[in-house]
Amino acid sequence: MGWDSPLIDLFFSNQFLQITTTVPSTSVYGFGEHEHPTFKHNMNFVTYGMYARDQAPTSFANLYGVHPFYMCVEPDANAHGVLLLNSNAQDVTLSPNPSLTFRTIGGILDFYLFMGPTPENVVQQYTEAIGRPHMPAYWALGFQLSRWGYNSLDVLKETVDRMKRYDIPYDVQHYDIDYMERRLDFTYDKVNFAGLPEFIKEMKKNGKHNVLILDPFIAKDEEPGTYRPYELGQEMGVWVNNSDGVTPAVGQAWPPGDCVFPDYSNPRTVEWWTQLCLEFKDVLDYDGIWIDMNEPSNFMRGQIPGCADTEINNPPYIPSISDRSLAEKTLCPDSKTYLGDHYNTHSLFGWSQTEPTFNVVKQATGKRPFVLSRSTFVGSGKHTAHWLGDNFSLWKDLRRSVIGIMEFNLFGIPYIGADICGFNYNTTYELCLRWMQLGSFYPFSRNHNSEGNMEQDPAVFGDEFAKISRATLRIRYSLLPYLYTLFYESHVHGGTVVRSLMHEFTSDPETHGIDTAFLWGSAFMIAPVLDEASTVIKNAITLE
Repeated sequence: MGWDSPLIDLFFSNQFLQITTTVPSTSVYGFGEHEHPTFKHNMNFVTYGMYARDQAPTSFANLYGVHPFYMCVEPDANAHGVLLLNSNAQDVTLSPNPSLTFRTIGGILDFYLFMGPTPENVVQQYTEAIGRPHMPAYWALGFQLSRWGYNSLDVLKETVDRMKRYDIPYDVQHYDIDYMERRLDFTYDKVNFAGLPEFIKEMKKNGKHNVLILDPFIAKDEEPGTYRPYELGQEMGVWVNNSDGVTPAVGQAWPPGDCVFPDYSNPRTVEWWTQLCLEFKDVLDYDGIWIDMNEPSNFMRGQIPGCADTEINNPPYIPSISDRSLAEKTLCPDSKTYLGDHYNTHSLFGWSQTEPTFNVVKQATGKRPFVLSRSTFVGSGKHTAHWLGDNFSLWKDLRRSVIGIMEFNLFGIPYIGADICGFNYNTTYELCLRWMQLGSFYPFSRNHNSEGNMEQDPAVFGDEFAKISRATLRIRYSLLPYLYTLFYESHVHGGTVVRSLMHEFTSDPETHGIDTAFLWGSAFMIAPVLDEASTVIKNAITLE
């Protein structure tokens, strides 16, 4: 394997650490979270920034999670993996030498090497170190439906009836922020969603499972005595604080007025969250919780009144991240958490929220938990599923979702999917149909859509569309025992569920660049149509 780092390239200073290593080949995979144009990286001086960020997938931009892990396949077809365990803002540059240059603005250079020799062994060794993926419930492998913008229970009921009328198999209904009263956590809208508790019970009676969204920020400007989540949090002292370590950091997000941010690294916050989630179970009888906006997202640059001009807020080097700003759409780096400065812990926010959420769902339901988190870090797969975020209804996003699901399997988060038919923009009949065909084979298979866009559930496009969706979903359902077994293997031994062709046919260099088809385990290949106005699979794959 290759780890060769001449110390001449080592910089080790207070807010800047850099190290370069040569790699034995250009077959390099991993580094996240980004939307990558190819699974096998372009090594021509490409730089990827890593710092959790609320941002719709854009090529090369740092997205919701941080996974400074890569795998390299050597010329002799042996594979190895390397993790830089570091939670600070960082970037990595891939050079054609071939070499990799890591830069981070804090922490230590803490590298872990995984010797393989097969790609599957690398992932097994990696998850042995960071935590094995959790075992999803069987129902969670069924088809799931969601949208932001049902806007009323009546619209949701029409959707559910339509799915039933067309006999489209589905197991899980998600409820986005429109179910809440004015987007306040732990409430539901008693006008537009009047009867929601009864509806959820009815859904359960019919064998469906229900997943509620919860955001991390909590409104602070409600009438005194009317909003318990804030008042209990105040009493328990659970918020991320300003640089003084005493006053809560105040920003703006979905709820009206200003909001504060729970600090999930604080054991008190875990108690607070657990209590509220357990109480909420008595109001809305959920089966799982979807945690969103946990980068943490704030609709300002830093909290009110802005970030002081200090070395910690404006370090000498800012890695290659969006806007070259550590505070954009989040809190100031000098904010204080239980673990220390937000400068060091920012990318751990979502990670620190997942375990308490996983534990409370287990406690509330008495069953294997379902948690879906937008922000992830090294080891998040132990407690959460993930989806690829606010993608677009574009053919490019359909294609790149294949790369994303293969990458998250390398990161030890095999329960992964992308919003089927796309989240942003209106979809088209053809794109949505191709996406239903592909999405029927995502490990986490959910159709989800943004407010203000046309409806895109598989029952809304009429007979022919429903018939084709039903057929591909039935293939999925017929293979669930196999998929469930793959998840069990992954949970126990730590490998992948979805893998690239390179993973199984490593000694054939032809496979190293294939990212338009993928495998379930070692036995089943999915090769979807990914091009508009096409009925053939481009670059048809032949494996001897």
